[in-house]
Amino acid sequence: MTPPADTPGPYRFDDLHALFVNCTLKRSPEVSNTQGLIDRSRALMEAHGVVTELVRAVDLDIATGVWPDMTEHGWESDHWPVLYSQVMAADILVLCGPIWLGDNSSVMKQVIERLYSCSSLLNDRGQYAYYGRVGGCLITGNEDGVKHCAMNVLYSLQHLGYTVPPQADAGWIGEAGPGPSYLDAGSGGPQNDFTNRNTSFMTWNLMHLAALLKRSGGIPAHGNQRSAWDAGCRADFPNPEHR
Repeated sequence: MTPPADTPGPYRFDDLHALFVNCTLKRSPEVSNTQGLIDRSRALMEAHGVVTELVRAVDLDIATGVWPDMTEHGWESDHWPVLYSQVMAADILVLCGPIWLGDNSSVMKQVIERLYSCSSLLNDRGQYAYYGRVGGCLITGNEDGVKHCAMNVLYSLQHLGYTVPPQADAGWIGEAGPGPSYLDAGSGGPQNDFTNRNTSFMTWNLMHLAALLKRSGGIPAHGNQRSAWDAGCRADFPNPEHR
């Protein structure tokens, strides 16, 4: 891809920070096939200046529930507040995981539920807290369900306030049934042109859109401020008290 004429050199995204959350069911250091696909996207981001982090969610003690800190609701331990701080430090969030029974893993569902638990929090402009960030997903498996899983993840992210760029998902599935997984010898996964193309496009689109949002100050704060709505300032509605 040739940069625009006014761009002095290759695209750089040194001001961006990305977080990959691996929702595999396998605890570290067990091999994760999802990790193999993550590594491709992560390496591309880092090659262009993005600072990346990786978290394997199953390694954490994340409580079940829909409140920001479940220790305030009877749980003895909850690592979600720490992970949430990493989420909020990232301009790009990529949720990644395997397919089980044609759907996202239980860990993926739990991470999305806990993202939802913080969706009522606001930023300093009165918008929902996730505004101004972009999201994507990577899916692996040896059974059908890549697009179904991606639809669920990407819908959830945009509903919570993330901006989703074009073609913000990629995945790999082997032969249906008990066939090889992505990193297994002879699977063809790492060499699959379709998967590699989609992973590359997703990664570039995440970087492009995150840079556009960050460098322009995020989503404009007009007509989408929860704090203003609650105060009675409702854009485009008859509102004599807040002209």
